[in-house]
Amino acid sequence: MKIEDKTLVILQYQLQTKNEEGNLELWEETSPEQPLRFVQGMDMMLPAFERNLAGLTEGDTFEFMIPVADAYGEYSEDDVIDLPKNLFLINGKFDGTKIMAGAIVPLVDSEGNRLNAEVVEVKENEVRVDLNHPLAGEDLYFSGRIISVTKPSDEELNELLHPHHCHGCGGDCSDDCCSSCHGCHD
Repeated sequence: MKIEDKTLVILQYQLQTKNEEGNLELWEETSPEQPLRFVQGMDMMLPAFERNLAGLTEGDTFEFMIPVADAYGEYSEDDVIDLPKNLFLINGKFDGTKIMAGAIVPLVDSEGNRLNAEVVEVKENEVRVDLNHPLAGEDLYFSGRIISVTKPSDEELNELLHPHHCHGCGGDCSDDCCSSCHGCHD
């Protein structure tokens, strides 16, 4: 079966980006035990990623580059903002062990969309966060192998569309990290 709209694709891949010297560096890699699973044509992946895989079949290998413009766009200094520190209170307290430089925090925008931000700096009354995607400004170099291409069952489709974990806090909703991540505990 070929990869086309509404097929369940399971694949292994490596994602590389170029470092300051122009050499490729591994950024992310899946394993045989934890491959990438998605349904083609359902906006689960970058459109350019899906276009590059369209027509491939089980066992095929791939290697392609997605330029910045078709990936996560250019890095924008306008997306580094200061937010009032009180937005980060959990049960009325600020937890400096969770909200510190380098931490990824889940946020919700004014339209109810969830997004992750990286804490850049904790100030006296504000927290500076970077809303850029971690791969903003990067060309993406993918290589890998198609493990399988099938029609998804209703159960598989439901699990992929409604996962039972919170991406905003690393998948662990048992602690206070998800107090702002509505819907995680459904």
